[in-house]
Amino acid sequence: MIYELRTCDLKAKSLPEVEQRFGEQYEKRRKYSELAAFWHTEIGPLNQIVHVWPYRDLAERERIRAAAAKDGAWPPPIREFILAMRSDIMTPFAFSPELRPAKVGPFFEMRSYTYASGELPAIMKIWEEAMPARLAYAPVTALWYSALGALNKFVHIWPYRSLDQRMEIRAKTRAAGIWPPSEIAEKRTGHSYELLSLENKILMPASFSPLQ
Repeated sequence: MIYELRTCDLKAKSLPEVEQRFGEQYEKRRKYSELAAFWHTEIGPLNQIVHVWPYRDLAERERIRAAAAKDGAWPPPIREFILAMRSDIMTPFAFSPELRPAKVGPFFEMRSYTYASGELPAIMKIWEEAMPARLAYAPVTALWYSALGALNKFVHIWPYRSLDQRMEIRAKTRAAGIWPPSEIAEKRTGHSYELLSLENKILMPASFSPLQ
């Protein structure tokens, strides 16, 4: 399983029209494959949409995209509002849950880390050890690393019912000494992993997003 993570920067004040057009066109596109999630930014880099498409592999992605384009079902008519686009092919960690339709938000925190080359095995090991304790407080939506696009990228996404719940869980896990994984590993072993940059944003789903 892979996930295509597409991010679009939009012109200011265009979000309502973009979501409407995207949602209408998606009704034609969905016969080829289902969307996993569609979000817009609420906090962080504003005027962004993020849509996620699951595929078995790259070959299925190419086949579905070609068929939808040939039929006129895709892309949606939003080009006039787009300032920039990025596409990343993400591979889930072995212990990452599969994205399925659910109501677990409506606030989703997406944290994107760019790590030094060669650090992925250490990240996977440290996070796998830390996750059981963290999941006792709240679920995780996704743990992915980039296979194509912006390389050496680790993305983790967390659902919350409210921003207050987010702050409460973060405070409790830190107080319990089980989070964040990098700090726990460094205290235990003297070594963690090297991060080069971090980005954090709060996302909210569109009405047609399967993941709410």
